[in-house]
Amino acid sequence: MHCPFCRHTDSRVIDSRTTEDGSAIRRRRQCPSCERRFTTLESASLSVMKRSGVTEPFSRAKVLVGVRKACQGRPVTEDQLALLAQRVEETIRALGTAEIDAHEVGMAVLPPLRELDEVAYLRFASVYQSFDSLADFEAAIALLRAEQAAGAESP
Repeated sequence: MHCPFCRHTDSRVIDSRTTEDGSAIRRRRQCPSCERRFTTLESASLSVMKRSGVTEPFSRAKVLVGVRKACQGRPVTEDQLALLAQRVEETIRALGTAEIDAHEVGMAVLPPLRELDEVAYLRFASVYQSFDSLADFEAAIALLRAEQAAGAESP
């Protein structure tokens, strides 16, 4: 790690801590040459493989854009959307792989979106589960109703 002050090619780690959300490590470093201290943030890179074969870094912002479209006109706040995007990223990182298929990112959005808003869930699911007909929507709605009824029966 180069010192940002004197450009010395080495530094010593004084302290390491994980960030609040656990997605990165904050390291306090000291340069042996100029003795100044600085902080670095280290995070594991996560790549998304798109259908075209192109690989790009995972973007929580892209998850937000897609979910925001599904939630358009629904009573969902920006804070709820940000929390959902964070949950999706945590789910994907928990898989422990450095590269994930874009379709898997979309599928990881479904469970938290379903908890947040069922209409937005159906909108999003129609794309990521490739609904082809009204029967696909009807089957998804029937499943939601059955699970809702089962949840109402449980104490």
